[in-house]
Amino acid sequence: MPETEIRSSLKFGTSGLRGLVADLVGPPARLWTAAFLNHMAEREPGAKTVFVGRDLRPSSPEISQECLAAALALGWEAVDCGVLPTPALAAYAMKHTAPALMISGSHIPADQNGLKFYRRTGEIDKKDEAAIAAIKATGPTLPRALVAAHRSDAAGEAQAEYLARFSNLLPAGAFSRLRIGFYQHSSVARDLLGRILAGYGAEVVALGRSNVFVPIDTESLSNESRRQLSGWVSEHRLDALVSTDGDADRPLVIDDRGEQVRGDLLGLLTSLYLKAGTVVTPVTSNTGISDARGFEVVRTRVGSPFVIAGMYSGADRREPVVGFEANGGYLTASPVRLNGATLDPLPTRDSVLPILLTLATIAGQGKALSTITAELALPVAVSDRLENYPFARSAAFMAWLRADQTNIETVTEGLGAIDRIADIDGLQIFFTDGAMVHFRPSGNAPEMRCYAEAPVQARAERLLASGLELAGAFCA
Repeated sequence: MPETEIRSSLKFGTSGLRGLVADLVGPPARLWTAAFLNHMAEREPGAKTVFVGRDLRPSSPEISQECLAAALALGWEAVDCGVLPTPALAAYAMKHTAPALMISGSHIPADQNGLKFYRRTGEIDKKDEAAIAAIKATGPTLPRALVAAHRSDAAGEAQAEYLARFSNLLPAGAFSRLRIGFYQHSSVARDLLGRILAGYGAEVVALGRSNVFVPIDTESLSNESRRQLSGWVSEHRLDALVSTDGDADRPLVIDDRGEQVRGDLLGLLTSLYLKAGTVVTPVTSNTGISDARGFEVVRTRVGSPFVIAGMYSGADRREPVVGFEANGGYLTASPVRLNGATLDPLPTRDSVLPILLTLATIAGQGKALSTITAELALPVAVSDRLENYPFARSAAFMAWLRADQTNIETVTEGLGAIDRIADIDGLQIFFTDGAMVHFRPSGNAPEMRCYAEAPVQARAERLLASGLELAGAFCA
């Protein structure tokens, strides 16, 4: 009889499978691993090695052991890559043309966790997700007794290769005049990133290392975190403070004034430094990131699978072809050449490249980061979310908005004259003064997200507050 679970919170979202730890440990982890590997055996015949990595949340070691055991039981060679950044695992597996599985819940709390799946060529896509879920639904059979068999261990090698990926990307001593704070917390990159920064001559101030898992959402920092990070910038006289989320595929950068630099702005700075030819980014990234910046811009739905699909969808894309999300995770679809070095494509979110090139921009221009970002003159962008907003309620709210133009006019009454509406992912309402409000249900959590942009801060904040109030008042 196949192992099954009665009910589960596990759900594919914008990147990978996530849910409560209680719904993933034990048989569910084995079954999802089996479904993934069965799909890989069909889609990529010949692959019989899988690389497995994990983050530092308490449940990850146990889940990792279940995934490794399931792979061994199915006759695969299971390579344990230990604790390392998700992009490091992806790059290592791609080099060895093998699939990979990362145990990580990214930025979500420690009572939740997830699985991120990779083909030999990078992240799985939405079709892969559907296929894996379909196989899982049939209850793939695994032996009851998962004997402890020999497995390979490549933790040190995978981390070393990721370190080497960035070691010659910039000139020696590129950060020698910079004093950089590094918020280590429980990030899997808390040792690697510090070594990379110091390798370029930065004076690195290590801060906040934690033995308890700290969920850092780069798109929704708590007020307490903002105060702490800003205080460190002032206390230690930092040019910038950097960090990542739990599995290090999203960057966090605080400028010299103690203000967070939004992820889409980090993506823009990185793309300008690379002289990108094509930039692929979701609709939630700032509208000021446009073709006028010197590259073609392709907008997609939210989620790395959609960004990746966008990067590879056009045969005539101008190179280098890159992508980024509003959370700052940076992706490359073509080789990137800097300082005589070539960076191989990595079509999955990475935090290190945008951090390095943002700091390189500071060093190269000899200006404060706050000055550099201000000179880009992007519209003011703000965002927030309503938590505990059931999926059924968000679906009903969006259906009501889309049903009739008068419904949209009703919820935006007093907010300005409507110019146009876009419906790529959620609903964006643009006003004639250049402002915008965007309603979008979360893809993997019971949350309603709201985004707003405007030429000035007060207008953006008013739109955001009004948007959240309107969504909160809606009753399904």
